[in-house]
Amino acid sequence: MSHMLPEPVFRHGSPGRVGVLLVNLGTPEAPTAKALRPYLKQFLSEPRIVEFPRWLWWFILNGIILNIRPAKSAGKYEQIWTAEGSPLKVHTERQTAQVAALLGEQVDSPLVVEYAMIIGNPSIAEKLQQMKMQGCDRILVLPLFPQYAASSTGCVLDGVFSALRKMRNIPDIRTVRHYHDDPGYIAALAQNVRDYWQAHGRPDKLVISFHGVPRKTLDRGDPYHCECRKTGRLLAEALALEENHYQICFQSRFGFSQWLDPYTAVVLKELGEQKISRVDVVCPGFVSDCLETLEEIAMEGKAVFTEAGGGEFHYIPSLNEHPLWIQAIGNIIQTHLAGWTDQPFSEADAEQSRKLALALGARE
Repeated sequence: MSHMLPEPVFRHGSPGRVGVLLVNLGTPEAPTAKALRPYLKQFLSEPRIVEFPRWLWWFILNGIILNIRPAKSAGKYEQIWTAEGSPLKVHTERQTAQVAALLGEQVDSPLVVEYAMIIGNPSIAEKLQQMKMQGCDRILVLPLFPQYAASSTGCVLDGVFSALRKMRNIPDIRTVRHYHDDPGYIAALAQNVRDYWQAHGRPDKLVISFHGVPRKTLDRGDPYHCECRKTGRLLAEALALEENHYQICFQSRFGFSQWLDPYTAVVLKELGEQKISRVDVVCPGFVSDCLETLEEIAMEGKAVFTEAGGGEFHYIPSLNEHPLWIQAIGNIIQTHLAGWTDQPFSEADAEQSRKLALALGARE
């Protein structure tokens, strides 16, 4: 029995379509311990996310973490859950719809624009197969992670190429590795901050917080740390900030090993102890608000800062559906689609191709 997935029905003269797949991390289906257990199991079983001897990690994960963490994480998710569901999923859906509409106006060739998640649903494999069944023979994959890390973008690429192994007729695939210094992305970040400051005033200090990764990944060649620092520097330059008016740091430390520093929680505590009147925090690595921004920063980070003696604390929302961000995604996509969408679809040409194939003996 073949392990290959079924192929779409082929018809001569049917033009191949171009697909664009946006990929984010993922989210549990509900803010409950029952929903968090399979989500965390899949997430923490990814070898790129947890670089630990598999046999030992299996016992730690199944014997300890999955018996304790689901209930604790569910409580955190419950604090940020909305009537529409998970914020990350809601924003990813909206971004996808708005990017599809934008590209529909700017690109002559018809496009299929979808989104998928590394963890949970809809999966990368599921969406790639659906796009193939819709006639896509060229697919661009855009991870929604501006800075490359093996544990984020690397996982996306693993998911894509693993899915291709089950396809008999593999489509052309292009991937976007990173866009941490893309001018459109930086401009969107800067304008998002300016918009917030125009409405709420300016802080004494802007904290630029990125998701953390273990320090050993930097030592082993992961470019994430350098790309985060470049994004932070470019954002500060776009905002015309002096060095003493901003701080780049890293959040979401897990376990007891050394992670990229300085740690966001430590920075916020120190700023609070210095009696800073107002601190704003922005998280450029998260293009959609999620648990790490809405709970870890906006709630936990605020508590750390104020309890240490700090004054006002403001979390600046992620890019989400900011118009400049949607345009930036559209521009990045169009750059990577070069050569795929240059020729507009012609029904007359397609029909002529079909007739020629049949005349040469092809089957209908």
